[in-house]
Amino acid sequence: MKYRLHFNPGETAYKPQIFTEAIKILISINFVIYVLQSLAGKEDIFFRLFGLVPNVFISELMLWQPFTYMFFHAPYYSSVGISHILLNMLGLWVFGRELEQAWGKSKFLKYYFLTGIGSGLITYLFQINSDNPVIGASGAVYGILLAYGISFPNRMLYIWGLIPVRSIWLVVIMGSIAFFGLLGRADGISHVTHISGMLIGYILLKKKWQLADIIFAMRKKTVEFQVQRKEDRALKKKYINRDIDIILEKIKEVGFSGLSNEEQSKLYEASKNLSKSGQRD
Repeated sequence: MKYRLHFNPGETAYKPQIFTEAIKILISINFVIYVLQSLAGKEDIFFRLFGLVPNVFISELMLWQPFTYMFFHAPYYSSVGISHILLNMLGLWVFGRELEQAWGKSKFLKYYFLTGIGSGLITYLFQINSDNPVIGASGAVYGILLAYGISFPNRMLYIWGLIPVRSIWLVVIMGSIAFFGLLGRADGISHVTHISGMLIGYILLKKKWQLADIIFAMRKKTVEFQVQRKEDRALKKKYINRDIDIILEKIKEVGFSGLSNEEQSKLYEASKNLSKSGQRD
């Protein structure tokens, strides 16, 4: 996908470098692994060990697979050929550079791996009985695409250098293709991984899932519950005291025998409650 960037007035722009640090590392690792797997000619072995194979991931404790599957791609002699790794790395390069400049290397890598690993785990849940290895960085790249569209929604991209489209609409188009791919016949593409990468990316961007925030929210709810319970108890005690005062005044006037059964029962219950919570005010 060829592209050009158009900047709207007043919109903050980051002049993309040819290669930012994290992008350079990720693309280099992917291509090195691709060359090594091609030279070894043992893709079947590599994919079953390091791809994500849903029906053995848990049963055989291959817990590294949701991480390593992102670095392996379809072999050059397959039906998709070298286009699998080229398109993934092109998407990472086009959309990832500006995000890394805006976010910083650490945050960018954290987002990349969270979307990649997360989309792998969701794929496992949807294909839990499948024996087919899932490979490729597409889940993370789709997460990067979504982040780019949300961060820079009005950037104008040119598909194949000819068709202009705003980045946010490109996200919608690619998401729709992945969604309808789920509904269509099997084509060897893990569309659920693509959708999952976008979904996880959206959650990460729209929700600040910080541990400190979660702990604070839990403590806040606990304190609110304790305060509410204390207020309820105080209010209940106030009503009990009021009822007792009324009953005691009546006893002064007509004696205990003059109380109705309901009033005697209420006095008895009130005395029990007060004895549990302490002396009457």
